[in-house]
Amino acid sequence: MTVYDDRRDAARQLLTALPPLEEGEDVVVLALPRGGVPIGAVIAEALDAPLDLILVRKVGAPRNPELAVAAVTGPDADGLVVNESTARAFDLARADIEALAAPERAELERRRNAYMGDHEPVPVKGRTVLVVDDGIATGTTMRAALAALRNQAPARIIVAVPVASSEVLDSLRSLADEIICPEPRLRFGAVGGAYRVFDQVPDDQVIRLMRNALARRATR
Repeated sequence: MTVYDDRRDAARQLLTALPPLEEGEDVVVLALPRGGVPIGAVIAEALDAPLDLILVRKVGAPRNPELAVAAVTGPDADGLVVNESTARAFDLARADIEALAAPERAELERRRNAYMGDHEPVPVKGRTVLVVDDGIATGTTMRAALAALRNQAPARIIVAVPVASSEVLDSLRSLADEIICPEPRLRFGAVGGAYRVFDQVPDDQVIRLMRNALARRATR
């Protein structure tokens, strides 16, 4: 099911699939690090829109860290979104999930400092927000991101991802105004299967892309 050469190719295909934006529409691109940032950078530059990050960390299940049992978006309890079916399958109480989430909260803070430094987040209230990632497996991470974003009162939320399953996309529709996904047939939860090249995105690449985006905004 190889569909994309790499993340840049996926971004270009997403751009062609985006809904028409009104002239002068106030757009912000929010990328989920790390894999979503190369895609977000291409889309933000093409739309001449600011790029920022929406920081979310997956909380892996015991003995299966790739399987998301929850996701965290911040330091407090309200920033924890639980995948209830997975939690039941592993017989995990809320306290168990909080304990699993603790190191992810620490990593979230580290990434915030590393990627953003003292840069204030781009305001999204009243704006059209494109939320991008390189794919969606279980949907837990994206669900947490969208729930946190809704609290900031954007005018419109558009999710744009290259690959996901139709079932997961359906589960997210109540949290977004529109979802764009050219490949809604994810096989076996393997996002990387849709790409010929699906390397890990290192921190230094995220930092470089964000600095470039900030520099572009400064010259507008």
